[in-house]
Amino acid sequence: MSRLNINFLGKELKNNVITSSGCFGFGEEYSNYFDVNELGAVNLKGITLNKKDGNKGTRIAETPSGMINCIGLENPGIEYFKDNIIKNIKYSTPIILNINGATIDEYVKVAEIANEIERVDFIELNISCPNVKNGGMAFGASCESAESTTKAVKKVLSKKPLIVKLSPNVTDIASIAKAVENAGADSVSLVNTFLSMKIDTKTRKPLLGNVFGGLSGACIRPIAVRMVYQVYKAVKVPIVGMGGITNYNDALEFILAGASLVSIGAGIFSNPVLPIEVINVIDNYLKENKIDNIKDIIGAAHL
Repeated sequence: MSRLNINFLGKELKNNVITSSGCFGFGEEYSNYFDVNELGAVNLKGITLNKKDGNKGTRIAETPSGMINCIGLENPGIEYFKDNIIKNIKYSTPIILNINGATIDEYVKVAEIANEIERVDFIELNISCPNVKNGGMAFGASCESAESTTKAVKKVLSKKPLIVKLSPNVTDIASIAKAVENAGADSVSLVNTFLSMKIDTKTRKPLLGNVFGGLSGACIRPIAVRMVYQVYKAVKVPIVGMGGITNYNDALEFILAGASLVSIGAGIFSNPVLPIEVINVIDNYLKENKIDNIKDIIGAAHL
């Protein structure tokens, strides 16, 4: 599918459809549904310096056209990932590793280890997770904190391009995108989930163990598309767009708004083969409209 081929940060991808961190495990979990090698890239489950058990209590709640989660970045830690998980991955698709920390020092230490893992192609700096008590969104809520965190991590990444994942829970996401670009980010990804909550009317208490969680699903897509559109006008680095993609038309909206890559997350839970469907139908769309390559319509919605 040469129409879908795209060069992203120096790496040739067979298409511009990838998965979202936290929704696709480490990739192997979906190998019974489709060939993971058909994806442009795989974004792995978020990794921290040390093992995390995640939040206690209820961690997922359904909402109309979406879901709220407060998983809390449950993961085995970067050293276990390096010594066990990454060595057993069988697919050859490029890998994006999502890294997290409770402090800037932790982000830097995780980045230093990830920088030496040959199988990892890109690093995604998560400064936008809304369901952890320390770190995450706190580092992406202002231009100053986002810039300083990005700068510190970029300094130790001599071998991997850096994607910075932005939070939608801000008043001016374009300014924060510009700040991380100035700090050395090679790309930005947006959006992460929206801070939200659900109350159990029977117990009259918050349903989620963490009280608050991150809202994802089709309900957030119009806001996410708007934010990608705004960021495209503010930065020169490529954008990874995500938020509520449930079909190929949703993905096209993000591309037309300015996303070079589109990332599919919560939609996979109800339709595990959704990424492959999106790839095939977008290819047909390009063919029918006589468009030579996907890059020709990136940002085409801008006047």
